[in-house]
Amino acid sequence: MTSPSTSPTLDGLFRRSLLRHPEALALVDPADKMRVTQTPPQRLTFAAADREINALTAHFIEMGLPPGSVIAVQLPNTIEFVLTVLAAHRAGLVVALLPQLWRQHDLTTALNRTGARAIVTSSKIDGVSHADLVMNAAAEAFSIRYVGGFGDDLPEGMIPLDHILAGPFIEPLPPAPDARSAAIISFDITADGFRAVLRTHLNLISGGLAVFLESGMPQGASMMSALVPTSFGHLASSLVTWLLSGGVLSLHHPFDSAVLEREIVDGDCDVLIAPAPFAQGLAEGGLLDRAPMLQHVIGLWRAPEQAESSAAWPATQASFTDVYLFGEAGLFGAIRASDGLPTTIMSGPHGAPRAAAGTAVAGETLLTPRGTLGLRGPMVPVLAYTAQTDASNGLIAAKPLDYVDTGYQARLDRATGALHITAPPSGVMAVGGYRFLAHDLGEWAKRLGDNAMLTALPDRLSGYRLAGRASDNGRAREALTELGLNPLMVEAFRDRAAPE
Repeated sequence: MTSPSTSPTLDGLFRRSLLRHPEALALVDPADKMRVTQTPPQRLTFAAADREINALTAHFIEMGLPPGSVIAVQLPNTIEFVLTVLAAHRAGLVVALLPQLWRQHDLTTALNRTGARAIVTSSKIDGVSHADLVMNAAAEAFSIRYVGGFGDDLPEGMIPLDHILAGPFIEPLPPAPDARSAAIISFDITADGFRAVLRTHLNLISGGLAVFLESGMPQGASMMSALVPTSFGHLASSLVTWLLSGGVLSLHHPFDSAVLEREIVDGDCDVLIAPAPFAQGLAEGGLLDRAPMLQHVIGLWRAPEQAESSAAWPATQASFTDVYLFGEAGLFGAIRASDGLPTTIMSGPHGAPRAAAGTAVAGETLLTPRGTLGLRGPMVPVLAYTAQTDASNGLIAAKPLDYVDTGYQARLDRATGALHITAPPSGVMAVGGYRFLAHDLGEWAKRLGDNAMLTALPDRLSGYRLAGRASDNGRAREALTELGLNPLMVEAFRDRAAPE
């Protein structure tokens, strides 16, 4: 086994493919990128991508961002995201992943919590001026020294990065790579509140390997990712699996089914990576009959308690791999058998692929004394979840645990050893990929007056959906926007059409 000091970083994996086939196609933008960011789509070879990564790396170093500092990124699922992450790592920076739904309140909290020195965004994403949102949040984060943006019509004070990619640069002298160094920070909500979760390159690659090996996707795969990679699970399942495969990564900014199908067929994609309920819906709608080149579908469950009761996978041509996501704590994958039903999850260590004997341990599942699911293994950032402040001296001390309690309710079948995930963490709500404390709903509603109500209703596709009621819905939307809350909260108070 390779020692940590010689293990590759994400940039090291990219350079490996660059050396093998520099002129091979590497990255493909969404076909409707003009709609998403008002900029034309691109197609880059490994050599062309490397040149642009070098240009960004040189720029970050020239701007005085020292190795180990945090650069926050809020970008859509386009080539610019991939280039920015790899350039930041090449410059020795740590990438903080900011979800696109986040507005000023969440952005400011994350920037201040991580002490971010820089932030990069896009001028517009789906018609929303993220450049303005980021500038407002950066003004409240005292650590920010640099703000960059892709696209046109950037506000004053934001450095335009499209010119950096296209312009001349001096070959950078980046720091020596170290797979044990910090690579990303993602953000989670647990019953104890907001957490910034840091992972090394080794942690991140371990998560990607668990998905890559379990799914059985080939080297040199042509992949289509319909994920916005703003969490550990999404990044590991898309960007990292692409780097491990060394093939083509085509990107789709969620979700337009007609555009996605055209992209899959035009790109001759043999791997699709998407949220599991969405992927199952596509299959039920006949996508696989119209896209016979698809051989592997990887479905991510942001509500993993729903996976066991999901419908059988209908296709025989393409395998389906369930990827169970537990917030930012960790993940595991389980490919379905020929009957199309979800694989039984057993308690204890599991390899990748889990059905093969003698494989390296990818992780371990266990039932905690609280009757919840625990995770441990090389991808799991135990300290981020078990560290606590010692009130007597203000220092950070660690609980004597070697696993993370995900908070997901679970039960163990004593006869078979099967582990069943039964419910999400108590007190934590999830709408799509956005997690928040249930207590916050009441607090936000209180700011809107005595007659306002905000509640979360169960939803099969996204976990929960929000519904609100106020004496003046328009004023409620304005108030929540002024608080810097995200559109999920604001649109809970949308005006509903009267029944006919």
